Amino acid sequence: MPLIDPDLSRYAYEHTTPESSLLTQLIEKTQSELEYSEMLSGRVEGRFLSMLVKISGARNILEIGMFTGFSALMMAEALPPGGKIITCDVNEYYAGIARSFFERSPHADRIEVRIGKAVETIPSLSGPFDLAFIDADKDLYPDYYKLILPKISEGGMIILDNALRSGEVLKPETRQAKAIDRVNKMIQQDDDVENVLLTVRDGIQLVRKK
Repeated sequence: MPLIDPDLSRYAYEHTTPESSLLTQLIEKTQSELEYSEMLSGRVEGRFLSMLVKISGARNILEIGMFTGFSALMMAEALPPGGKIITCDVNEYYAGIARSFFERSPHADRIEVRIGKAVETIPSLSGPFDLAFIDADKDLYPDYYKLILPKISEGGMIILDNALRSGEVLKPETRQAKAIDRVNKMIQQDDDVENVLLTVRDGIQLVRKK
């Protein structure tokens, strides 16, 4: 189910501040070489993340699901001096592509890559984090949320991508859709947070810890 008319989606893309030339090259490499290039966040969502980092003043960021590094670089560019992003993934091949672009960025020193299962990595991190971005194994979204929330600073944010799962959350039948529906309900019932579910791209759940 398309969440937005393709022409409107293109219009939004054309009227959003472009990414840097390095990130344009990353998009081109991802789209030309990888089968699942649609996993890349893209300009609109990437700029949205960048704006949230700048507006919130976030200094410490946790990302679950790095893919080829587009969203990590977008957020790293928005961090203030001394800011840090820890980005996690399990795929060494994708991580290799991401690292090759991180190394070419003037913000490389702001990015730390962790390879391994996020459900094992998160407990080893001390935090606190001002912002966390979740865009990994959809089956594990409820687990990621429960593990990350205690490590978020007061007033900090958690952003969950694919929160509408192409409309499947209306009648969840697959494991992934059921997990996303479950985490959306968990968030809605959590008195420790406030949230808004946005119809940006494939749905973005924006959560703020009280």
